[in-house]
Amino acid sequence: MKCLLVATESAEVLFYWTDPEFEHNVQEQYGASQEEEGRPPAFEDSINTLFAPIIISCSTMADRLGDSYTSFTTENNHVYVLNQFDECLYIAVNGDGEENEEDLKRKIYVMKKLIDIMFGMVTLSSSLLRKELRPQDTEQRNRVWKKLQRLLETYSRLREQDQSFLVEAVERLIHPTLCEQCIEFLERRLVQQINSSVERAGEEVLHAFILVHTKLLAFYSSRNASTLIPSDLLALIIMVQDHYPSSFDLETTPEELESTSAPDIFFTPEHSPSDQDSGRLSSDSPPVFQFVDPDVQMAEDSLQTLEVPAPDPMTPSRVFLESTLKEGFCPMMPHSMYCLPLWPSITLVLLTKIPNSQVAMHVYGLLDAFVKLEKRLSEGLEGAAASRGQPPIQELRNKVDKFIRLLATLDFQTSHLQSVWSEFKNKAFTRSGPGITRALVPSCRSMKAQLCAVYRQCFSAECMGSHQRLAPTLQERALSMVQEKLMDWKDFLLVKSKRNITMVSYLEEFPGLVHFIYTDRTAGQMIAPSLNVTDRSASELGKGPLAHFIKNKVWSFVATTRRYLQKGYTTVTLRDGDYYFCYFLWFENETGYKLEVTDIPNLPDDLAPIGMLAWDYYRKLLRFYSKNHQNEVVKCYELLTMHLGVIPTEYILQHCSQLARKLWEPSRIPLL
Repeated sequence: MKCLLVATESAEVLFYWTDPEFEHNVQEQYGASQEEEGRPPAFEDSINTLFAPIIISCSTMADRLGDSYTSFTTENNHVYVLNQFDECLYIAVNGDGEENEEDLKRKIYVMKKLIDIMFGMVTLSSSLLRKELRPQDTEQRNRVWKKLQRLLETYSRLREQDQSFLVEAVERLIHPTLCEQCIEFLERRLVQQINSSVERAGEEVLHAFILVHTKLLAFYSSRNASTLIPSDLLALIIMVQDHYPSSFDLETTPEELESTSAPDIFFTPEHSPSDQDSGRLSSDSPPVFQFVDPDVQMAEDSLQTLEVPAPDPMTPSRVFLESTLKEGFCPMMPHSMYCLPLWPSITLVLLTKIPNSQVAMHVYGLLDAFVKLEKRLSEGLEGAAASRGQPPIQELRNKVDKFIRLLATLDFQTSHLQSVWSEFKNKAFTRSGPGITRALVPSCRSMKAQLCAVYRQCFSAECMGSHQRLAPTLQERALSMVQEKLMDWKDFLLVKSKRNITMVSYLEEFPGLVHFIYTDRTAGQMIAPSLNVTDRSASELGKGPLAHFIKNKVWSFVATTRRYLQKGYTTVTLRDGDYYFCYFLWFENETGYKLEVTDIPNLPDDLAPIGMLAWDYYRKLLRFYSKNHQNEVVKCYELLTMHLGVIPTEYILQHCSQLARKLWEPSRIPLL
């Protein structure tokens, strides 16, 4: 029984997802309270009724005590985890024992990350985010909620089945020759051709990469592009998997995959929906609610609308990614993402810079300035002291005036922004106004809201007209070029993606080694064998009780290492039944020389879970360690190993050291 809810402080539901068991439980609980004419309440109303007391209680405690609870367990052992982001309250629930508090907390943070990727700086304004998550139009709301529901289910599936999402790191396909050839092809042919074409409608390809299932075959970034951080790349892979889910059946052969290949068209529309379609995540799920009266189905709160059609690959998605350019930093720079399916489970992804994207950089710079000004004024600093350590207030005035003139030249609506800005200036810069005092705090908040509104007007998904995208013919040519390049490799890649590294080559060198996961945390890349357990004759056992048992042990130990890492431990050795587990985190310089061990911070329990999707813990850790190594590049690595318990401890530790050296070289494949 699982549920995730996003609501306002006034208990208005902005988004919810439930699994069938939780849904059935809610229907049983509230089905008895019939509305007039014997009709059951809409499921959204039932969810609202269930959670309203919790939301109101949480808000009341925050208002009166300045603090609130973050988790609790009910008498029937249902675990609730709550987290407040600005004016939105996220609640995750588990009632079947499959997820603990840490799992639910991670799910909440990942959901927040996905919402940030989808809506950008609109998330900084609660009123605008409410409009995005809960549009007035029922069909549009259904479309938004279904997309978020699918993304959440896709993430949960990947974290359960895919080691790269278990440890939150990108897995590269290790074939140096082919990888380098593909990177060169993406740079010199694909990206160059697209960016020199008149059919690109003002867009410019910044990043291009090829995925096989969830594994990265090749990645190319143009020279004027910002680095794509690993957490953003992982979120994008989730979105690609949502578009084109991969099968993780290790028994599937290339011939079977070929037999399921789609014809030479880009998408097939979904079947016509029936009256029983429920708006849930899949068409074969039971309906959320069943009405006798067909008119009731069209009620706004029922969300009983038509099935969302399959995405057209030619239509890009708007995504907002962290960018650091010479012009400055923007945590949510708008991009267009094109997911072009080459073959089943093999996808070409293009990330493009869109026209007028420089507006986002200006918006963020001004937002940051008003946030800092508001903070200083709220602390009681006024006049010149309010801008101490920051550019003077007159400089902010000039920047806003210049920004409004820029928007006018781009034909954007600026009347509301101009009105709020005029009010701010009348208070701050005229003799009759209060000046730079605490009285400006409401005006600062109004300016932030208007800047977010301008950002939404410029970059929301609704603004993506058919003319603001790469021409379909250009996309088709790009698709054909990459298909031609990889035609002879596709079957090999599908097999390679499932058996990227097998244990066979390590058994003779490291007797007793059962499994390992090696991660370059600096680049966010992982190396790990498949979880097929292999015997001495190299015959893979594949599925079955032993493989499932080993998988559960590995998944459990990863969770254990995170708890120790949170408490400041970088080395963990643990005996668990017939197996011996080791975990190491260490730092090296660029030449591979191991740097001295140092104490790492002990994190409080209320921080985001350790990882890269929920919170880029390792980037923070690298910054912390690098303070004492200013003159060299510091790298961070992790190694997790699983040995048979009969192997002596001294040999296991020796194996770990040798294995780390052996794995260092394959991870040098460039991520351009």
